[in-house]
Formats: sequence, structure tokens, C-alpha cells
Amino acid sequence: MRIRRTAHEPRIELIPLIDVMMFLLSFFIYSQALAVRVSVIPMELRKFQSGQAAKPAPAATISIALDGKLFYNRVPCALAELAGRVAESKQEDPKTVIYIAVADGQGTIDRAPLMQAVWDKLRGCGLSVNFVGKPMDSDDKSPPNPPAASPAPSPPSEQAAPAATPPATPASRP
Repeated sequence: MRIRRTAHEPRIELIPLIDVMMFLLSFFIYSQALAVRVSVIPMELRKFQSGQAAKPAPAATISIALDGKLFYNRVPCALAELAGRVAESKQEDPKTVIYIAVADGQGTIDRAPLMQAVWDKLRGCGLSVNFVGKPMDSDDKSPPNPPAASPAPSPPSEQAAPAATPPATPASRP
């Protein structure tokens, strides 16, 4: 038994091609109209007698070096002096923003307790406090694996606690 098929000549449909080209043309014209800079437009802005130049928010930086030394605006500082220096910055300008930066690399001491102590000192200062760091290179935003080291023995009361929950870090505090 033979199946009958009609032979169709291959042909190119131009209507869908024209539709796509018109869509692309209109998209590029619209995006070009939105990409025009304000400086290109011949427009003169009004001048105000009461106008003032915009100023960026004042900032202070607390740095924690690899060896655990603290720096307040690149000047060495002890942990006990930190609250006083932050209070001075707040008196100068109440809108001061504090940035905490921890040096990248393997330090000679554990800096996590020091960072927690700094965070606790700044918690009641009444200023905005931010942590500074580099963005992660990969799309995976999970924290990097810590270096393999032999864990220190923990006290008997902590050995009974489940190890499924990670300890809280200062960066996760509100």
C-alpha cells in the first residue's frame, strides 16, 4: 500500500521576517531615545540664590588588620578608645556613617572576637554602621570554606549541643 504525498516546493516566508525586523527597528529607536544624556539636550537650568552644593555623607572607617590591630580613619586606635572617637565623629556631624573593614587574608590571631567587640562598642552609638568587603567572584553566594585546621577541644557542656546549626556571626546581627 502506497501513501500519497503531495510534493510542496520549499519557500521562504517573508511576513515573519518583516515583523521581526520592524520589532528590532522600533526597539533600537526607542532605546536610543532613552539613552540621550541630559548634557546633550540644549537646556539651561535655573540658578537659585538659596541653593547649596550637595555634600556626600561624612564617613569614618574602622579597620582590623591581619595582626588584630585597630585603626580609626587610618590612625592606630585601642578598643577602649574606639567609643570616644566615634562619639567625637558624631559630635562633628550626626550623619556620620561608620564602615568596618577587615583585612583579607589569614591573620596571626582570630579576629572574629575582636570584630564582635567592635560591633558591641558601636551598637549604642546611634550612627549607621556598615561592613565593607569584596564581592564574591562566583555566582554561588555561599561563604567560602574555612581553612582546614584541627578543631580545638570544646568544654563538655558544648559537646552535647547539636552541631547542625552554625554559630551566629556579627555580620548577621541587625
